[in-house]
Amino acid sequence: MTAAGQRIEDELVILVHGLYMHGIAMLPLQRRLGACGFRCRQFSYPSLRSDVAQNAARLAQYLRDIDTPVVHFLCHSLGGLVVRAMFAQSSWQRPGRVLTLGTPHLGCYVAERLGASPVLAPIVGKSLVHGLDGDLPPWPSEWEVATIAGDIPVGAGRLVPGLPKPNDGTVAVAETDLGPGYARAILPVSHTSMLFSRPVAAYACSYLKSGSFPSSDPATTP
Repeated sequence: MTAAGQRIEDELVILVHGLYMHGIAMLPLQRRLGACGFRCRQFSYPSLRSDVAQNAARLAQYLRDIDTPVVHFLCHSLGGLVVRAMFAQSSWQRPGRVLTLGTPHLGCYVAERLGASPVLAPIVGKSLVHGLDGDLPPWPSEWEVATIAGDIPVGAGRLVPGLPKPNDGTVAVAETDLGPGYARAILPVSHTSMLFSRPVAAYACSYLKSGSFPSSDPATTP
């Protein structure tokens, strides 16, 4: 086995889904990451019935059985907040990178509007408090992280008046920003279609391998 092959064998990507979903939703990305050499595992959690802190604790428990030297995280939407809370709550120290897709690190306007309505609040369940409301611990400096946002406004979030533009139909591009010290890419995808997008997978593969996004057009990446 080559040195590069051994390195990839020593790495694992944990796929963390978003609100309403199950780990199986990450299967298209898992297959594409597998094609570029990564081993992956799906983590599932009850996104409505449990709050972000509780699901972060579940993730920490899940990670106790993983002995791979390097562990990366690829997270969709709420999943990025679960990983962020897990870092704050646990003593997890394994090296690796994190890439979040459509994660509202600054809070989610749509979720907050829904949560403010007694009738509509059940739609976001327990994910709002210390999660989608943006009340989160700072990102730990020892972990490399980058974000991908979408700017195709197709999604149920458009039914909520006032969703800031540009957005991916659920999350505003501005809500995904971790600050000037963190890499972010904005791709022509919606909140849901990023799970099936070849360019998103190409960006993810490049970032998890090298710590940077591809310099060429991801649409041409095999």
